[in-house]
Amino acid sequence: MISIKCPHCQVGLKVNEGKLPLGITSFKCPNCKQAIPMSLITGQGENGEESDTILLHPVKKETGRLIVVGNEYTPEQILVLTEGVHVIGRKSKGTLATLPIETSDRLMSRAHIRIEVKKDAQGGYKHYLSDNNSKNHTLYNHNYLDKDEVIVLNDGDEIVMGRTIVRFNV
Repeated sequence: MISIKCPHCQVGLKVNEGKLPLGITSFKCPNCKQAIPMSLITGQGENGEESDTILLHPVKKETGRLIVVGNEYTPEQILVLTEGVHVIGRKSKGTLATLPIETSDRLMSRAHIRIEVKKDAQGGYKHYLSDNNSKNHTLYNHNYLDKDEVIVLNDGDEIVMGRTIVRFNV
């Protein structure tokens, strides 16, 4: 038996991996009826024999979004990310951002960060964050991003550009 949590409704479940049919890629949560994705991994058993282990993990089938936290300089906003490359920064005349943020925060560059959204092997999406050579740098979860550093975003991550706080959500 494997103990798991539904990634949608957070209900705890016990799954008998021996009763799962071969080739299954997901099953429905008995509580919320949402699909819980899973992967089949083949590995070596204790005696060197081949054994099948079923690993259950959520696959992000949706692209993420950025929630701009409102403050005295910036109204609350939601920026939806799609597959491809996005440059995020302060909206102004001649802005270089493909996803501009309405703000009077002059510490945010007009092209502050770059987020690339790519499909992964499981059919979900990965979101890659990097600083776009901004003048005042970027804080990611309270740490400055180094030049050319690329981070994979996770649900709930915090990005600070100047005085503007943005949260990543899937």
